[in-house]
Amino acid sequence: MSFDVRALREQFPILEQTVNGKPLVYLDNAATTQKPRAVIDAVSAYYQGVNSNVHRGAHYLSDKATAAFEAARATVAGFLNADREEIIWTKGTTESINLVAQSYGRERLRPGDEVLITALEHHANIVPWQQACERTGATLKVVPLREDGSVDGDAFYRLLGERTRIVALSHVSNSLGTVNPLDQWLKAARDAGAVTLVDGAQAVAHFPVDVRELGCDFYACSGHKLFGPTGIGVLYGRRELLDAMPPYQTGGEMIETVSFEKSTWNQLPYKFEPGTPNIAGVIGLGAAVDWLNQQDRAALAAHEDALLASATEQARAFDGLKIIGDAATKVGVLSFLLDGAHPADVGTLLDQQGVAVRTGHHCCMPLMDGLGIPGTVRASFSIYNTLEEVDRLFQALEKVRTFL
Repeated sequence: MSFDVRALREQFPILEQTVNGKPLVYLDNAATTQKPRAVIDAVSAYYQGVNSNVHRGAHYLSDKATAAFEAARATVAGFLNADREEIIWTKGTTESINLVAQSYGRERLRPGDEVLITALEHHANIVPWQQACERTGATLKVVPLREDGSVDGDAFYRLLGERTRIVALSHVSNSLGTVNPLDQWLKAARDAGAVTLVDGAQAVAHFPVDVRELGCDFYACSGHKLFGPTGIGVLYGRRELLDAMPPYQTGGEMIETVSFEKSTWNQLPYKFEPGTPNIAGVIGLGAAVDWLNQQDRAALAAHEDALLASATEQARAFDGLKIIGDAATKVGVLSFLLDGAHPADVGTLLDQQGVAVRTGHHCCMPLMDGLGIPGTVRASFSIYNTLEEVDRLFQALEKVRTFL
């Protein structure tokens, strides 16, 4: 299957617009990806022709909504190579990690136990573990980075020990694009007897993920970074762990029986899905995965690699630009600073030229503190970006330099 980026872009209506009189160059994909018509149409079709609550409805619309809702769960399970009962719907990666930190971490951690994370982590994979440790007396351990923005693997193995109970790692860094060698680290964590969680928010849109092959216990990701709607996420959990965990939240749907004396819990996956779910979001996410499965993912990855290679080459040749995070294995993120310019000013001046990037600490304040910088300018690439748009970024940066 040949890859035609122009034809692909035609499926994303938002990319057709102009911003400040210039064609939009959308380079904020690590914050959220744009949505193809297939996803927009699926969400619209649900509200126009199916809208009904799922499960237990004794009528046609409810049956149809339930079938679409559960078909999306099966689609996502296949996408990650999991069983459908192991796929829990959440609001996003953040809620998925909080669910594990609260329902597993707070129940299992004891004083003297350790939770191991890395200095690359997003706040969503730091703060829940801080809270769990504070409430249980466990200790949070942090693996430092090397100068190139990769995690110090030697330090990881030194810090992984007999007291390590949970290892929580990002698959891909949202701020630097670094890809972690999870196959090695997860095996070491399993051998040490630790339970593992992977923050996959930045990974699933860039390359296939197989949770069985990875061997992780939990995997979290978000729909909106996978060409799907906002407000919907996924937690994969190994069935035996989910079975043993208490509910994270309680209410309707997640119960089996309720009396004034006692309640009992529903079976998986519904035990962790109280209340009316984000039905449209689930259906939209299923459509996004179906759409992505129809693409040549190897060709998409090669295209993204070419975008990052071009951006990196031009960045290295750009006077006064410093790349932040230059690990050997990365996906489409270029974080950088311009000499004498605050990232926020650079972002504003790029926006005036129709180029959308993100600036700041990218929800990685400890990482930025460790690097001794307030934040970065982050250009993040996706499958619908073009080499011409990479050139537009650096043409716009030339103008920024003259302004500043």
